[in-house]
Amino acid sequence: MSRIRVMLAEDHETVRQGLKLLIDGQPDMKVIGEAGDGHATVADAMSLRPDVIVLDISMPQMNGLAAAKALKDAASTSAIVALTRYRDEAYVQEMFAAGAYAYVLKQSASTELLRAIRAAGKRERYIDASMRETDRQAVEVRRRRWEQQSRVTPRETDVLRRMALGESNKEIAAALNIAVKTVEVHKANGMRKLGLTGRMDVIRFAVLQGWLKDL
Repeated sequence: MSRIRVMLAEDHETVRQGLKLLIDGQPDMKVIGEAGDGHATVADAMSLRPDVIVLDISMPQMNGLAAAKALKDAASTSAIVALTRYRDEAYVQEMFAAGAYAYVLKQSASTELLRAIRAAGKRERYIDASMRETDRQAVEVRRRRWEQQSRVTPRETDVLRRMALGESNKEIAAALNIAVKTVEVHKANGMRKLGLTGRMDVIRFAVLQGWLKDL
């Protein structure tokens, strides 16, 4: 039986070594490469062509989402397993949209990661057991949220980006030459479409999108 060739993309060396011991201890998988930042992940992945990349979302130089998008744009054949402590809906949506096959929480049991790697190796979707929604109504809510995300307008995006950068409604209104009430409407509509419920959600989403990279 051929083994799943895995690459680890994680900036903490101790965590990487723990993951390596776990994965190399499985009879059907082995670690063939490691990377400590986003840029190295993309370069090494294109060179090594692993079957699966275990990708941390929070990494220096280029975060995991940006790396996933870069690999997708480069037509990488590697399947991505997102490994993170974030269970926010926005992160899940963005990683799957960027081409990830699986999403696993760091705080979950190690068996979750192993199941995700095996699923991704077969190009099957997998999401952490603690995040699965079995209620049909909840699944429908998620489906509608995904549809709404594609409908965020450029103006709503600009308002949310400025909000994440710390600008007040009055400052945003002045910069965009619109009324404060209009800013509030754009902000509310954009947050609703993206499933964001507060300023911290907007900031986390902004980090994923690279809106704060110049700060």
